[in-house]
Amino acid sequence: MRIQTSFKLALNILLHSKLRSWLTIIGIVIGVAAIVAIVSIGEGASASVQQRLGGLGQDIFTVSPGFNRARGGFRGFEDHDGGGGIDQKNLTEKDIIIIKSTAGVAYVNGIISGRVDISYLAESTTASVQGVDPFAWKNIITTKLSTGRYLEQGDTNAVVLGSRIATGTFKQPVAINRPITIEGKSFKVVGILESSSSGFGGGSDNAIFMPIAVARNTIPDVGKTEFGSISVKVENADFVDQVANETIQRLLLSRHLTQKTQDFSVTSAKDIQETVASVTQTFTLFLAAIAAVSLIVGAVGIANTMFTSVLEKTKQIGVMKAIGARNRDVMIIFMLNAGLVGLTGGLIGILLGSGISYVLPQLLGGLGVGGIAGRGGILTVVPISLLVEALVVSVGIGMIAGIVPAYRASKLKPVDALRYE
Repeated sequence: MRIQTSFKLALNILLHSKLRSWLTIIGIVIGVAAIVAIVSIGEGASASVQQRLGGLGQDIFTVSPGFNRARGGFRGFEDHDGGGGIDQKNLTEKDIIIIKSTAGVAYVNGIISGRVDISYLAESTTASVQGVDPFAWKNIITTKLSTGRYLEQGDTNAVVLGSRIATGTFKQPVAINRPITIEGKSFKVVGILESSSSGFGGGSDNAIFMPIAVARNTIPDVGKTEFGSISVKVENADFVDQVANETIQRLLLSRHLTQKTQDFSVTSAKDIQETVASVTQTFTLFLAAIAAVSLIVGAVGIANTMFTSVLEKTKQIGVMKAIGARNRDVMIIFMLNAGLVGLTGGLIGILLGSGISYVLPQLLGGLGVGGIAGRGGILTVVPISLLVEALVVSVGIGMIAGIVPAYRASKLKPVDALRYE
């Protein structure tokens, strides 16, 4: 029997058992739609991480005082002494000199920070101030200017504002070249930063930036020789891990420490990106596994439908065998029938899951372009590979569920089948 004939007979079986077939198909639809929707949300979350961190500070890492022995430092140094506390010792100018001498380092920016009182046009509040090395900072910062300029060497009363400080702190937006009072001292606003999607690498919407020498005389209770953190930009982003590990070794030697007594931490945007992506992927797989239970239920439904179809078509099977149909022909017909059920459920499930992925971001904040849906709150990504895999799985489940009923149908004896009531 030709495959075209077998396909027509299988399709005829599907069409003439509409209610039972569609009830079975619904099980596959729910499972496939749930998996497509869940995985697309997970892929969107990963894409969101890529967008927020992918272009921000890939060639930057930060050295901070304190080392959590319960969690380890850069590249997962282990807890060697069994303690769970955080050792801390401030960073100094000596540490900056050591880092600058490390091969592959392009710029080093020592940072101090603190909360200060600020006022503008008779309004007062508190804000975060960062003291930075103007030359290194403008080469390290990843946030672009909205207006004005970055800090320069020789600035004594100049500040650059984060976007939220400039536009959302006071009733009147802070304008360029206008004076702002910080801890009773007048400063001129020489630059305003654009809104940043990440604070990594020195950019911050809620911070005020000023030269570090001025900041030491402005921020209350800040040390005269210590740094709160050190930002480091490497010459080649491909070697950020190697440069960071070399920096760790040199600082350990310079500070007379070992891995057991390490009192500083090194982190990078790349580490954060990889960690978040890993957590997101694990969570997505967990949810997809739960959704896959629906496919198992659908497979049971297909098997039940196929057994019923075999019983209903027993006499027809007997007729086909009496006129020369082989066991293989009968088995192919019922296998194709089961595959068609899976195919139909898979196609509808893909359309439904893709529709949910399309509508969900619009309900929660808008739809983007380029296959990535969402704006601001949630992203969903529907890869073509996901749709192909979902369709293959649904068809495969259908055919696997139909193996036993199809085999039983193929083994029916013509005489017994014709006498079946």
